[in-house]
Amino acid sequence: MKEVHSYWAYLVLLILIFAVTNAIIGLTQKKQFTDKDLRIGLFALIATHIQLLIGFVWYFMSPWFDLLISDTATVMKTKEVRLLAVEHPLMMIIAIVLITIGWSKHKKKTTDTAKFKMFAIFYGLGLLVILSRIPWNNWF
Repeated sequence: MKEVHSYWAYLVLLILIFAVTNAIIGLTQKKQFTDKDLRIGLFALIATHIQLLIGFVWYFMSPWFDLLISDTATVMKTKEVRLLAVEHPLMMIIAIVLITIGWSKHKKKTTDTAKFKMFAIFYGLGLLVILSRIPWNNWF
């Protein structure tokens, strides 16, 4: 499960980077928001939610969850363990909430610029949060 979570993460990052870049280009160049743009945002939303589900399964199977339950004080004192047991899962949930908010807010907008802006802001913030809490030294 850990390998699935790690490999799917590459796909999620690529899709999110593409979605944010597409939104910024659409916003700055005042492009029309087309079905292609909608699908890019939707695919990013779906990919991140799948990653969240995979992450939940892995987290509850992982030694980090057991350690957090049995010895919270040690987890919180150790930077590397705290990242894997607390910070990474919590921040990924926050990132996916931001992405989901961006998807919901874009649907209520009536102008192309506003739709691109919602994707750029919320998907961009979600991407930054994800990048900030990836356990890079465990990933490579």
